[in-house]
Amino acid sequence: MPADRPESIEKIVARFQKAADPKRRYEQLLWFAKKLDPLPEEYKTPDNKVPGCVSQVFVVADLIDGKVVYQADSDAQITKGLVALLIKALNGLTPDEIVTLTPDFIKDTQLDVSLTPSRANGFYNIFKTMQQKARGLHDGAAPGALLS
Repeated sequence: MPADRPESIEKIVARFQKAADPKRRYEQLLWFAKKLDPLPEEYKTPDNKVPGCVSQVFVVADLIDGKVVYQADSDAQITKGLVALLIKALNGLTPDEIVTLTPDFIKDTQLDVSLTPSRANGFYNIFKTMQQKARGLHDGAAPGALLS
């Protein structure tokens, strides 16, 4: 496991590695989905919609004391679980930490083998959207200013 990954991601990876079969991993995802706070309707706008997802997924980000705090929602339970997992992994990190992360930790959770191709693609689209939002928060930089 990469030593430079945030502890929040390591905890999630460890949790999913304990789930021996795909059914248990899906149950974990659904548990994350249930724990996700509802996103206020006023945030469900085209600007906050994740592109390239079959489901409706909305992500918003705020910078609080130099740390990124995400809120999100989806109309599909598995996708909601994926976005909730990402929120748990990324909330509280700095924009720089988020922008430099790679989504390869999904392989360590073994979720990538359990997900349909469209859901796996959705995971990457959600991750990239969350990175773009963090990039936009970075010192007021214009979106795309870092790592472009």
